[in-house]
Amino acid sequence: MLNPYIGHESQLCSVEEVRLQGGRGDGMRLLQVRNAAGLEVSISADRAADISRVIFKGDNMGYFSPCGYVAPTYYDKDGIGFLKSFTAGFLTTCGLTAVGSPCEDSGEVLPLHGTIANTPAEQVRWEETEDEIIVKAKVRDCRIFSHKLVMDREIAIGKNANTLRVKDVITNEGDTESPLMLLYHMNMGYPLLSEESVVEIDSVKVVPRNEHAAEDLDTWSKMLPPTPGFEEQCYYHSFEGTGRAAIRNPRIGKGLEIRFDASTLDHFCEWKMMGVHDYVLGLEPGNCSADGRDVMRSRGELKFLKPGESKAYQVEVVFKEW
Repeated sequence: MLNPYIGHESQLCSVEEVRLQGGRGDGMRLLQVRNAAGLEVSISADRAADISRVIFKGDNMGYFSPCGYVAPTYYDKDGIGFLKSFTAGFLTTCGLTAVGSPCEDSGEVLPLHGTIANTPAEQVRWEETEDEIIVKAKVRDCRIFSHKLVMDREIAIGKNANTLRVKDVITNEGDTESPLMLLYHMNMGYPLLSEESVVEIDSVKVVPRNEHAAEDLDTWSKMLPPTPGFEEQCYYHSFEGTGRAAIRNPRIGKGLEIRFDASTLDHFCEWKMMGVHDYVLGLEPGNCSADGRDVMRSRGELKFLKPGESKAYQVEVVFKEW
């Protein structure tokens, strides 16, 4: 029964579809979701139904890169051209057959972080239950004479609870086995992120990606102010059972907690980038590392999806006041 105090359900919770005008984001479809407890989420339908913005009770949670909104039309797949259109946002999905460094693997030239994030979603729609608003979409990572992977995505946002859940089911609709790589590139930004932020990652092991990261291994959880010339540092975390990563900023009294099944999303990258304007902390669960498909294959860690096979992955986020 509709609340007798309101004229339209959108007074409390809403999903509004808008289109951007001007610049490189011209024409992009956004679903702007608002709940009744202070959470606002923008979903980019033309960018794999990724999450571009999250506002929690008036404060920004994610990182928005200098690129701003960039439509798939401008995507450059050569080398690290991905960075020219890397909006980042709260969530950029990387995959589905390549994640991490550009490389050549089995005769195939692979771009940085794959192509799924620059693929428009299809069949975008939403529905409501008593407790949640659920946005659904289908994203195809397919090519003639090659792989044919389809991702069915659901993003569920609590109506009266500040929760967000991303569930993806990836199916191989082709007739040959395909590599399957997936990384949830979740990006924390100011004012949630600052030198005052407290970062907690319940890992049992932390491995620096390279020698530069190893220099500050003892302070992987310490955030810094924006630092000119800062070189990114990546740390690989291992978990047992449930994966958990959290960040809170005492100055704004807010934070969030990310949870995932570490048996399916068995890799986790902490991307610490404390540069000027390039100021972001990536908390990134995935089924692979960010070192590239060739490296994953050489280690015997590359995962595959058989014809007709499906695999499901899920990440949950809870936004909190402290």
